[in-house]
Amino acid sequence: MTPLPTVFFLNGPNANLYGLDKTGTYGTESFQSIGDRCLAHAAALGLDLKFRQSNHEGQIVDWIQEARHSAQGLIINAAGLSYSSIPILDALLAYDGPIIEAHMSNIWKREPFRHHSYVSRAATGVIAGLGAIGYELAISAAATLIREGGPK
Repeated sequence: MTPLPTVFFLNGPNANLYGLDKTGTYGTESFQSIGDRCLAHAAALGLDLKFRQSNHEGQIVDWIQEARHSAQGLIINAAGLSYSSIPILDALLAYDGPIIEAHMSNIWKREPFRHHSYVSRAATGVIAGLGAIGYELAISAAATLIREGGPK
C-alpha cells in the first residue's frame, strides 16, 4: 500500500493559547480542538498531517529542515516570528514543496508591524483572517497542490 502524502502544519509562539485570548482575536476554540479538526480534515483528504506547535524559533527551523526529507507539503503559521525571523525564511526557501502560510487573524487589519511577513517571501500562497476555517482551507490547498503538482 502506498503511504499517504505527509504535510507538516507548524504553529509558532503562543498558538497553544488559542481560545484563551480575552480579546477574541483568535476566537474561542482551543488550540487542541483546532488541531483535532485539522487532523480529521487531513485524514478525509488522504493526508498524513503532522500538527505541531513550538514557542521556540530553532525548533521551528528544525521541523522545516525535517520536512525537506519527509513531507510533501508544508503549512506554517509562524505567529509573531512571521514578522521577524530570517532563519525561518531561510529554512523555508530551502524547502522544495508547496508552502502555505496561514494566519488565524487578518494580519493586514492589525498593527502595522504585522503587515510584513518574512514567511510570505517563501510561501506559495497565504490564507489569513478566517480563523480555524482558514487552517482547514490551507490543508485543502496543500492537498490539491501535492496531487496536481501545482506551484511551489
